[in-house]
Amino acid sequence: MGNNASASFTTPTAAKLGVALGAMVLVLAGCGGQRSADNGAAASEPTSCEVTTDARLSIATGNTTGVYYTLGGAYAEAISQQTDGKLKATAAETSASLQNIQQLVAGTHQIAFSLADTAADAVNGTASFTEKQPIAALTRLYPNYTQVIARTDAGINTIADMRGKRVSTGAPNSGTEVIANRMLEAAGLNPAGDVAAQRTELGKTVEGMKDGSIDAMFWSGGLPTSGITDLFVSRRDQVKFIDVTDTLPKLQEINSIYEQGVIPASTYQTPADVPTVVVPNLLLVKDDMDGNTACVLTKALFEHKDDLVKANKAADNIALDTARETSPVPLHPGAQKALDELGATN
Repeated sequence: MGNNASASFTTPTAAKLGVALGAMVLVLAGCGGQRSADNGAAASEPTSCEVTTDARLSIATGNTTGVYYTLGGAYAEAISQQTDGKLKATAAETSASLQNIQQLVAGTHQIAFSLADTAADAVNGTASFTEKQPIAALTRLYPNYTQVIARTDAGINTIADMRGKRVSTGAPNSGTEVIANRMLEAAGLNPAGDVAAQRTELGKTVEGMKDGSIDAMFWSGGLPTSGITDLFVSRRDQVKFIDVTDTLPKLQEINSIYEQGVIPASTYQTPADVPTVVVPNLLLVKDDMDGNTACVLTKALFEHKDDLVKANKAADNIALDTARETSPVPLHPGAQKALDELGATN
């Protein structure tokens, strides 16, 4: 569904508005419909945790070399299997978190992966969002690890050393860009002037690190990320991780969701573990999604988790024990029902 799809309407007959619009209405009906922000309609409470109408769903993920895209494809398959093909989902390549939420609200996508810090900004109407966004969570996912890498010949050992350097801050409107800019500011740098920011997606960033046109890069993703694996396999002695944990106190002043974590040495065959900053991921929908659909989508994730782990090991950290930990993003009522039935703890 495109950005210009109406958010709420009374379904017209296909004869009046044409087959194309009728098809759009069918998709919306299969998702429970989308309300406009000003009519105040709430999501319907789940009843059967089943879907009876065929529909197509688009999942907003990230770029093709990242974990979101890989898991999005596996999740799309899980949704189809869970519903015997009634819901046909596809993973859409995007710039990730910020764009995902914008396009989720606009109706371009019906499901979205997002970093929890960006999602918190959305529900609070802060940072990149000028007003509160009508989103809800299906579950908390795995943690994202901030992976900051520099070329060994660039003279960069800390974020502060990036002054005047060519630094990839991630794709425009991505969660990586959000955390990169916050880390640069925490280190006393102005992202707009103190570094030569390269706003490029992961694939192009990795190529730039390889050929020397980029000095350092930020990436927020699960472990392992295939693009980062490629970089260390092909340029092992020419690149290194940077410890960024000195920025954590200032990041936590913005959002307490930021935590310290470790990238194990075994992930990319580095000489030692790398301390870093982690932030969880969330799986999002519009807050007015039909309760039964939201219930089915949540169950599909957990009941087909093994398939997601086969796609990428990051999914191994998706757990029922932490599924409800989505605050300040509200958990969708349909997701609550699914988690209740799956035995998730509070």
